[in-house]
Amino acid sequence: MFSPGVVAALVAALLFGASAPIAKWLLQDASPWMLAGLLYLGSGLGLTLYRLVTHAPAVSLQRGEAGWLAAAVLTGGIAGPVLLMYGLTGMPASGAALLLNAEGVLTAVLAWVVFKENFDRRIGLGMLAIAGGAVILSWPGETRFAGALPAMAILGACLCWAIDNNLTRKVALLDATWIAAVKGTVAGSVNISLGLALGNQLPNWWTVQAAMVVGLLAYGLSLVLFVVGMRHLGTARTGAYFSVAPFFGATLALLAGEPITFPLLTAGLLMAIGLWLHLTEHHEHQHAHESMEHSHEHTHDEHHQHIHGTPIAPGTKHAHLHRHEPMVHVHAHFPDAHHASHPH
Repeated sequence: MFSPGVVAALVAALLFGASAPIAKWLLQDASPWMLAGLLYLGSGLGLTLYRLVTHAPAVSLQRGEAGWLAAAVLTGGIAGPVLLMYGLTGMPASGAALLLNAEGVLTAVLAWVVFKENFDRRIGLGMLAIAGGAVILSWPGETRFAGALPAMAILGACLCWAIDNNLTRKVALLDATWIAAVKGTVAGSVNISLGLALGNQLPNWWTVQAAMVVGLLAYGLSLVLFVVGMRHLGTARTGAYFSVAPFFGATLALLAGEPITFPLLTAGLLMAIGLWLHLTEHHEHQHAHESMEHSHEHTHDEHHQHIHGTPIAPGTKHAHLHRHEPMVHVHAHFPDAHHASHPH
C-alpha cells in the first residue's frame, strides 16, 4: 500500500501544501512575481549546493532526454508562471484559486490520453474525488472571474504545468536532485529577471532569505520527491497524490488556530475516499517487456538480471547503462518506467 512512490508523492504534497500559509505571509513584503522567482531560485541554488557538498556524480543525458527536459523547463518553469501572473493581474484570487485545481486533472488527462498511461475506473474515480475535495477547499463562498482572458491565462498555466509533469516523466530516471536543481535555477532566474524588467522590486534581505529557504523545501525537495514518485507510480497517480496538497495546507492553518469548517470536513472526506481508492489498487496480469537500454539507479531485482564485469553484492544500489532483454511474466505493478507501454 505504501510503496516508496506513494510515500514520496504524499510527502511532496505535504511540503508543497504546508508552504501555502507561509507564502501568503511572505506576500506582505514581496510581489507575487518576485516571490515565485525567489522560491524557484532558492530550490535551484539550494539543491545545487547540496550536490556540490555531497559530491553527487555528474549526470549524463541519453539521446533525446535533453529535449524533454528543456521543454519541461520552458513550459512549467517559464511559460506557466508568466501566464499565472498575467491571470492574477486581471482576476480576483477567489476565481484563480478554483481554476488552479485544473492542474491535477489536466496532468492525469494528458497522461492517460496523450501518453497512454494505464488507468481503470477505480483510479479515475479516485482522481475525481481528490480533485473535488481540492475544489471545495478553495471555494471562497463568492467567486468572481472578471473576464475571459485572465481565466484562460490561469487555465493555460495549469496546462503548462500539466505538460511539464508529463515531460518530466520522460527523464524521471535521472538523478532527481539534478532535475530539480536545473529546473529551479533556470525558472527562478528567468522569473526574477522578468519581474525586474516589469518594474517589480526585490523585497528586503530577510524576506529574500526566508523565501529561498521555503523554496528549497516546498519547491526543491518537493519536486525531488515528485520525480521519485513518478519514477515508481507514473504521472497520473503521482499527480493525484500531489493534489491533496491543499488539504495539508488547510490542516496547518487549523494548527495555527483557524476554525474547523464543514467544507474542510467534506473536502477531507472526499480526499480520503480518493486516496483509499488509489492506495488499495492492485494491478496484476501477464505482460511482456520489450528490449530497452537505459541508465538509472537499480538493484539486481527481477527486472535487472544483467551481468557485470566486477561482482555486485545482492541488494546494492548502483547506476550504469544497462540493457533489458525481452521478458514475459506476471506480478503486481504500477505504470512505472518498466511498465509504461504494454497493452491492457
